[in-house]
Amino acid sequence: MQEIPTPLPFHLQLLVREYGQSTYALIQGLAQIEDVAERTRRAAGIVQMMLRLRPSLRDQPDIQTRLWNHIHALAGEDVALDAPVTLTAPRLHTARPKRVEYPRQAPKLKAYGRGVEALVAKALTLEDATEREQAAVQIGRTMKFLYRQHNKENAKDVTIIRHLSELSGGQLKLDAQAVADQGLFEIASLPATAATTQRPASGQSSSRPEGRDNRERRTEGQSQGQSSGFGNGKKRDKKRGKKFRSEPQQPPQ
Repeated sequence: MQEIPTPLPFHLQLLVREYGQSTYALIQGLAQIEDVAERTRRAAGIVQMMLRLRPSLRDQPDIQTRLWNHIHALAGEDVALDAPVTLTAPRLHTARPKRVEYPRQAPKLKAYGRGVEALVAKALTLEDATEREQAAVQIGRTMKFLYRQHNKENAKDVTIIRHLSELSGGQLKLDAQAVADQGLFEIASLPATAATTQRPASGQSSSRPEGRDNRERRTEGQSQGQSSGFGNGKKRDKKRGKKFRSEPQQPPQ
C-alpha cells in the first residue's frame, strides 16, 4: 500500500486518510492532464466516486462545495479546475482554544446542585411578595424532586423548607402547615379517566361482562353436557340398530 508522503501538511494527510490512497492517487493524476475541460470532467467523476464510497455524505449540506474544495487542496492550488462551485483554500485554525472555566466552588447542598442556587438567586431579585412566594413554591417543588432522585427516598416538606431557607440566607420562607395542607410541593396528579370502573349498587344488575372464570365454567359445563348426551344417544342408536337388524326382511309378493 502506498504510504502518505511525509512532506504533505497534516490537514491534507487527514483528507487522504478520509478518502483513501486510491482516491488520492486519482486526484494526483489530474495534474498530468493538460486540457482543463478534460481535467474538470475527471474531477467531477472523482466527486461522484467519493459519494458512492461514502453514501452518508449525500445528506450533508453543501457537500458538493466541500468535495470540490478537498480535491482542489489535494491536487494542488496550481492545478486549475473549472469547478461549478467557488474554490477556496482550506482554513487552518492554529490559535489555541480558550480554557474552559470549570466551577471551583462546590454547591452548598450536593443534592440540588448549582442550578437551584441560581434559581434562588433569581427569586431574591423579585420585589413583589406574591411573585417571590410563588417562585419559592416552584423552587421547593423542584428541590423535592431532586432530593428524591439523589437520596432514593421521600423527603419531608419540613426538610425542603429548611434547605430552601439555608440556600436563600433565610430570605425565602414558607409555612410548613400550608405547604402540607395544599400539597404545594407535590406534582399534580393526572385527571381520572372515564373508564374507571364503579361497583353497582345493591339490587341493580351489573353491566360489566362476566368474568373469565365464569365463562370457562360455562364452557366446561356445556362441553360435559354435550359429551354425555352424545354418549347416551350413541348407545340408543346401537340398540335401535340391533333391533332393526334382528327383524327378518319379508320378500316382496
